[in-house]
Formats: sequence, structure tokens, C-alpha cells
Amino acid sequence: MKIAQVTPLYEAVPPKLYGGTERVVAHLTDALVDLGHEVTLFAAADAETRARLIPVRDQAIRLDPSPLKSDLAAHMSMLAEVLRRADEFDVIHFHTDMIHFPFFERWADRTITTLHGRLDLKDLAGVYRRWPDFGLVSISDDQRSPLPGANWKATVHHGMPAELYGFSPKSEGYLAFLGRISPEKRPDRAIEIAAKLGKPLKMAAKVDAADKGYWEAVIRPMIEAHPNVEFVGEIGDHQKSAFLGGAEALLFPIDWPEPFGLVMIEAMACGTPVVAFRCGSVPEIVEDGETGFVVETLEQAVAAAGRAHLLDREAIRAHFELRFSATAMARRYLDVYGDLLARRPFAEAPLPEVVTPLRPAEDRSFAIA
Repeated sequence: MKIAQVTPLYEAVPPKLYGGTERVVAHLTDALVDLGHEVTLFAAADAETRARLIPVRDQAIRLDPSPLKSDLAAHMSMLAEVLRRADEFDVIHFHTDMIHFPFFERWADRTITTLHGRLDLKDLAGVYRRWPDFGLVSISDDQRSPLPGANWKATVHHGMPAELYGFSPKSEGYLAFLGRISPEKRPDRAIEIAAKLGKPLKMAAKVDAADKGYWEAVIRPMIEAHPNVEFVGEIGDHQKSAFLGGAEALLFPIDWPEPFGLVMIEAMACGTPVVAFRCGSVPEIVEDGETGFVVETLEQAVAAAGRAHLLDREAIRAHFELRFSATAMARRYLDVYGDLLARRPFAEAPLPEVVTPLRPAEDRSFAIA
């Protein structure tokens, strides 16, 4: 199959530090190549990929030192290049929200769009009513809730290469918070949980410019008031195995409709249980009592974090490999692509032969919803 992957340009593919969507695109692209498909990645020139790379910007936007940049101009230039080459592909897979819709109306039946963000924003419903021909993929069933009538084709949970993070059979006794310092991620809850348990907490987190006020007014004073809390700062993939693997539990105390939450499966890959508040995708990702605990109150979170060490870390890693590997994700997307091609008029687009390695029968038990 000839597949184009079109990524946002904010982070490198994969990101050098924090970043979710571009990391997922990197893993999906490489897994599709490994499964024998001809994949083209449209991304910034600093991408690292096993696919054919079409560079559309000299580097990703966030770490570009240029003081004045236009993310809209960068993405429009990329879409123009994808449009110029559209006839080269059986499937064009967009990860750029809805910005491509006006450009690709003629090719809508050749596209799949994965939505990676929250969908409860005021103006979104009108866009998906205006362009109903674009098939959409959600990254969790819960993500669909604000737009139940959209043209959903599947839910495909994220995945990562099984070898990316190392398994840690034993923790070093601290709790971990990994992500972004922002009100909806509730790092304040993580500090409270650790303080009530008297356990050390390590926080590896990015502080965006938009959240500096919250960091200075709320979180930094809390960290300074609790000597057992260590703020590590922003970390990259190469540091996560040690950081997450050494944790007794990952605290995921969110207070917003998280569409997926990649850090949860990153922790599982290391064998580390997840203590997460029941919001958004959490109940779909965390198997309560097996890979972690799903809680609703701070008191429940404290109790869960206190008994997280009792969970079987090897079983958590095995669960990750079965449900959330990059190969499992890629195979689910191949099902989506195959359905897209099967619905296209044969004269326009003959169905290419899809040959992938045999997979264990148990993989099919986690087919797309």
C-alpha cells in the first residue's frame, strides 16, 4: 500500500523532548514500513524515520530559535506539497486536525484524519458538519463524545515500539509525574498525594509560556514547601525508561477530558502501574486493579498509590505489549485503510494487495472499536 503520513510541524518526528502527536506519527510510520508498506512522511527536515521523508520545513517549529514564525504559513506550505503529490498515494493519513479539509475536498475518499485533541470546542461541530465526507479516527471512544454525529470510521488507541522503553522489575520507591505543568494536568494533586503518603515525588514536566503564571503562583511554591518533591524539568525519550521504570507508580491526576494520555502507556511499558483520575480516556487505557487504579477522589488516589507496589509489574508490561505496541496500532490502522480502499470505486482505485506478517490470534481481541 502507498501511504502518506502528514504530521503537525510543531515538534520534530519524533519529538526531541515533550510532544504527543508527532511521537505517535513517528511510531506509526516506522511500524507501517516494518510491515512492508511504502510510506511517505511529510514533516520537518529534522524528522528521523524509516519512511521516505518529504521535508517541508527546515526544522520543527517549537525548537526553532527564530523569534518570528508563522505556524499557519508552514502548514499551508506543507498541505500544498501533499496536494501536489496526492495522486501518488492510495491513502493520505492526516494528523493535522481539520486544516486540510478545504484543500482536499476532491480527494476526501482517499483520506483518513486522526483527531488528536479535545473536541468540546465551540466552533468544531460546524466544521465537521460542513465537511462530512472526511473519514475520522478517534484515539479513544470518550474523545468522540462532543461530536457523536461526525463521520467516525474507527477508534485506534495509540501504540509505541515495544523496545523503546526498558522493563523495570522493581521500583526505587518514588512516585512520578510526567507531562506538562498546567491546571488541567493537576500537578498540585500529585504533590498532595505524595505529601499525604510521605513518599518522594519526582516531577518531569514542561512549562509552556501560557502556564508560567500557574507555575509561579501555584506549583513552584508547593514544590518549595515539600522537600520530598524534586522537579526534574522536561525530559526526552532516552530518559524515560529510568524515570518511569524507577517509579512505584505514575500519578496521572488529570482534571480534563484527556483524549488519550500517552504517558500512561509509557509507564506501562516500563512495568510501572498508573494511578489516574476517571476523566476522558482513562477507563479505556487503565485496567483497574491490573495495570493501575482508576480513582475519583484525592482520598482514593492516596489509597491507590499506597498499594500500587502490590501490582504485578511483569503483567503490566505484558498488557502493554498486547494492547499498545506500535505494531498493534499499525495493524489496526491497516484495517481502516483497507476499508477505505474497499469503499472506493474500483475503476478509480484498484485495491492493492495487502501483505502483512501473520499475527497472534490474541491481537484480534483488541480490534478497533
